[in-house]
Amino acid sequence: MTRESKKARTERAEQVYNLLVKEYPEAHCELDFTNPFQLAVATILSAQTTDQRVNMVTPVLFDRYPTAKALASAQQEDVEGIIRTTGFFRNKAKNIIGFARSLMAEHGGHVPATIAELAALPGVGRKTANVILGNVFGLNEGVVVDTHVKRLSTLLRFTKEKTPEKIEQDLMPLFASDNWTMLSHLLIWHGRRICIARRPNCEDCAVAHLCPSSSVV
Repeated sequence: MTRESKKARTERAEQVYNLLVKEYPEAHCELDFTNPFQLAVATILSAQTTDQRVNMVTPVLFDRYPTAKALASAQQEDVEGIIRTTGFFRNKAKNIIGFARSLMAEHGGHVPATIAELAALPGVGRKTANVILGNVFGLNEGVVVDTHVKRLSTLLRFTKEKTPEKIEQDLMPLFASDNWTMLSHLLIWHGRRICIARRPNCEDCAVAHLCPSSSVV
């Protein structure tokens, strides 16, 4: 692809977004949750594993510890036993218990609705904060950059950056702020279903003609 102007890239980004919305009108967060506390814990657990794996352990976890107060008083070993299959279970158990204790100590057990307050909690970075704000509070404060979003954004030449923070800063000006949460869902769904890391299916890709990395001529 020849050098692309900022205007042309923005127009292409809008086309990509609109086509993916048509392709995945039902796109949503695939972590199972019923309230902000559950989504926060599930998102912390989702690091380095799949949403499906997290969804297998959270029913037991939330049945045993349904509130921040309950989880805050949990024994580390008990939580480790429940979440073991998600990987890095010792650190994750420490994080979600610490998260619950901080909620109780600083927020009366309620999940706050600002980036600054969320990011200050154990186990919660900007990515997790964006997940919570976008999916339970309806606040588009940023773009969730996971492995799929990072990979597809690079393939689509929307960014040349390597870190999630810098990739997010490249993506935000390309898309309407009201679409930031959905953008992440769309790229994640597309990455899981069509633009698969080891075997991208460019022939069936709805945005192949807009993708500089497409193998379709």
